[in-house]
Amino acid sequence: MEVMDKQSALDYINQMFPTEASLSGVEPLVQKVQSEIRRVDAEILAAVRQQSNSGSKAREDLAAATHAVEELMYKIREIKTKAEQSETMVQEICRDIKKLDFAKKHITTTITALHRLTMLVSAVEQLQVMASKRQYKEAAAQVEAVNQLCSHFEAYRDIQKITELREKFKSIKQILKSYVFSDFSSLGTGKETEESNLLQQLSDACLVVDALEPSVREELVKNFCSRELTSYQQIFEGAELAKLDKAERRYAWIKRRLRTNEEIWKIFPPTWHVAYLLCIQFCKLTRKQLVDILDNLKEKPDVGALLLALQRTLEFEEELAEKFGGDVQNRETRTDTEEANRGDNVSDIRKKYEKKLARHQGSGEEEPDGRKDLSAPGAGFNFRGIISSCFEPYLMIYVELEEKTLMENLEKLVQEETWEIEEGSQTNILSSSMQVFLIIRRSLKRCSALTKNQTLFNLFKVFQRILKAYATKLFARLPKGGTGIVAAATGMDGQIKTSDKDERVICYIVNTAEYCHKTSGELAENVSKIIDPQFVDKVDMSEVQDEFSAVITKALITLVHGIETKFDAEMAAMTRVPWGTLESVGDQSEYVNGINTIFSSSIPALGNLLSPVYFQFFLDKLASSLAPRFYLNIFKCKQISETGAQQMLLDTQAVKTILLDIPSLGRQTSGASSYSKFVSREMSKAEALLKVILSPIDSVADTYCALLPEGTPTEFQRILELKGLKRTDQQNILDDFSRRGSGITQPAIPGPSSIVPAATPSSAAPAIISPAAIGSIISREDVLARAAALGRGAATTGFKRFLALTEAAKDRKDFRKLFTG
Repeated sequence: MEVMDKQSALDYINQMFPTEASLSGVEPLVQKVQSEIRRVDAEILAAVRQQSNSGSKAREDLAAATHAVEELMYKIREIKTKAEQSETMVQEICRDIKKLDFAKKHITTTITALHRLTMLVSAVEQLQVMASKRQYKEAAAQVEAVNQLCSHFEAYRDIQKITELREKFKSIKQILKSYVFSDFSSLGTGKETEESNLLQQLSDACLVVDALEPSVREELVKNFCSRELTSYQQIFEGAELAKLDKAERRYAWIKRRLRTNEEIWKIFPPTWHVAYLLCIQFCKLTRKQLVDILDNLKEKPDVGALLLALQRTLEFEEELAEKFGGDVQNRETRTDTEEANRGDNVSDIRKKYEKKLARHQGSGEEEPDGRKDLSAPGAGFNFRGIISSCFEPYLMIYVELEEKTLMENLEKLVQEETWEIEEGSQTNILSSSMQVFLIIRRSLKRCSALTKNQTLFNLFKVFQRILKAYATKLFARLPKGGTGIVAAATGMDGQIKTSDKDERVICYIVNTAEYCHKTSGELAENVSKIIDPQFVDKVDMSEVQDEFSAVITKALITLVHGIETKFDAEMAAMTRVPWGTLESVGDQSEYVNGINTIFSSSIPALGNLLSPVYFQFFLDKLASSLAPRFYLNIFKCKQISETGAQQMLLDTQAVKTILLDIPSLGRQTSGASSYSKFVSREMSKAEALLKVILSPIDSVADTYCALLPEGTPTEFQRILELKGLKRTDQQNILDDFSRRGSGITQPAIPGPSSIVPAATPSSAAPAIISPAAIGSIISREDVLARAAALGRGAATTGFKRFLALTEAAKDRKDFRKLFTG
């Protein structure tokens, strides 16, 4: 029970006896507590007695356990002693057994060594007898046996008897080698037909060679091949056959030699690959002789003879690759042939061989590390290029001939070009362009069948020159502006007059140049696939493509200038209308009808022939020229009355409608929004100018500042002159305008005395960009300035500089955006 503190005891008593009446239960409670105390005391006494009895029993158990442990330790020591005694007995027994075992092993080794020594002595003696009798077949097996027996005595090299046997065996092998070489020297001399058993004897001798060191076989095959090629070297080094046009007879000689000796050469084991190694030496010797022939030519070789020799050489190399390629090599050869026909690259194998050939060209000897490559067909050696690569430095005359032929064909195609599209054609490109690329592809196919190295790259540069020449031909066909003293005196200097046929031809030239631009890139890609890898990075058609891009841009600008020239006549007619004396406002003027006729006759055909990209470019250039010119042309009129201004305002709205309708007239409305915005803005300026002219004198300054806030005092003075005010009457109005502080942001408009009736290119070109246009395309100021500087009849060099800007991004959309409002 927990010990209660005083307060807790009081609380407990109060809880048990809350009332006075409950005190009657105190006596029973006291008795109950006393009874519980007696019970607890009895339990404590019993526990103490029990604990006393358990302690004595625990001491007895502990003493018994200690005694048991002592007995166990005694037994363990006894077992350990007995184990040591047993081990000593076993060692004494095994010691005698080991001695007996070592003795037995030594006796067995000695008996075996003596037995093998006896066999070696006997085998060497038998081999000596076989060698003296030239029993090659038996000797071959015996050499193998002696080699195996000798391998067992590697550890006994210092023993005199073993050394004597080894030297004797070496001497016998040398004798066998000399006998075999002596017998093989008669092969090919005709003795094989006289002595029937000679071939069988030589066949057995090959077994002996295989049993000897590998160097013996290599030396024998090399001597045999050299002896076989001695007659070839003598024949084709003579004056009669040492010529380029006799190359085919060289290959016929070796093929005939291989065919006639096929039965005789069966004496050689297939693993020797005698014919394969003979052909390698033949190719090296042939290459050396052909190089000597080419080097000793006193003048350039005949192209026909050179190409024929190269073609026959390639065919021979292909035959050798097919013959000695093996199963895997044959598959590679077939694949390579197919790729060559498709124009794919197969020259990397040739390049690998040429690097190796440079180390031992024509020497007739193999380098030690090269034996592995030449030991068997398909093991690292390839016949393609082994001879033909020597022609490469001399093929420049072939490239020159190809260039001459291509240039002649180009001249002929351009002369025969009708500059019209064949009926039913869907491409709208000139037939001469397709023919040019056709002859180029034929030339590429011819060259790639012969070589894919430097010569092919030289030919590719020829293709570049041919295409540049064709671009020049297209450029020259564009209509030219008038030049000379007469043209300058009549105001026609640089103007380009184009008929409907001329406009069609210009469109054909644009489409043709685009086709050539695209196809030139494809041609470069095709050449990159087949040319040797070292030239791939140099294969580039960007300069050629730039030339055709220049033709496209110049053609479109010429097209715009042609329309401008037609527009000039109507602008001149506009200035001749007596605007100051018109009595009434009627229908649109005749010059407006003329403008409508110009576009109605030209635009539909242009929209049909030009692609959307180039038609958009044409529209942008047209808008930047015609709309600002109409605004400036108003200032060229002498005087405009109120009725005349109303009539001109009617005409301006009609011209604006005509200009805005051009995309629909060409049936190409997509992407024309920038064009429409620019035309609307520029023509609205002309309308605003006419509204200023219509305004009363007392409010003309206010109207001008409101409608044309970017105007200048000079332009405002010219407006007053158009209204018919005299100089004396203008001063007060001009002073009032000057006090307003009008911003000077627009170039001055020339007065009546300086206005030229028909604008020349030099005066019209810089004025094609209005003040509003300058504000909207300020980021393209430099590009447009260069475009304006071209004018009509601009120099080609200046045009190319302009093209460099427009073609920088190589993106037609960006190219077009340079000229959008």
